Amino acid sequence: MRVLVVEDERRLAATLQRGLRAEGFAVDLAHDGEEGLWAATEHDYDVIVLDIMLPRLNGYRVCARLRAAGDDTPILMLTAKDGELDEAEALDTGADDFLSKPFSYVVLVARLRALVRRTGRRLPQTLEFGDLAIDPARRTCTRAGTEVRLTAREFAVLECLARASGGVVSKREILESVWDSAFDGDPNIVEVHVSALRRKIDAPFGRSAVGTVRGAGYRLAVDGG
Repeated sequence: MRVLVVEDERRLAATLQRGLRAEGFAVDLAHDGEEGLWAATEHDYDVIVLDIMLPRLNGYRVCARLRAAGDDTPILMLTAKDGELDEAEALDTGADDFLSKPFSYVVLVARLRALVRRTGRRLPQTLEFGDLAIDPARRTCTRAGTEVRLTAREFAVLECLARASGGVVSKREILESVWDSAFDGDPNIVEVHVSALRRKIDAPFGRSAVGTVRGAGYRLAVDGG
């Protein structure tokens, strides 16, 4: 999943980014309301984590403007306040869920996954390619009925390829979907993860589902290879 975190406490934002990336999320950060609103309208996110107390434009106004523009991306609002009126205002403004600081990171991740499941965005129950089955909700992968253990990042790359339904996905598209739009590391990291996928979901089963399209990117065979 691709997540936008709009949080002006930079240490908290960085901590969330590191933790969510470790879970296989692609995470973009914004540190004020106007920056967050711009990012939310310029990019496609699966879910937005939105602090209420933001400089320049508070979270309520960001949420209201997104909803007024017809943006139905799930929004989980964060606040240091704790009270029924704050929760009610967040939900009335258009937020889908509410979490007060300090919060449990485990609960945050669970709520993000639940939000995406409830809204039905990009999470069909199972993606099937021949005998290769990918379950985005449970984060599981099986080949010929055998579970294949993947790291969070490997699963995210596989899911990105699966979503293309046999189409070609460029290295840049994978980086933006699985890492984030500001990734400035070695782009060959994609090749490393693709190679790992081939070792795990193809080689042991005598398949070749993950293909390279020279000069264009990668493709997951619709028949499972």
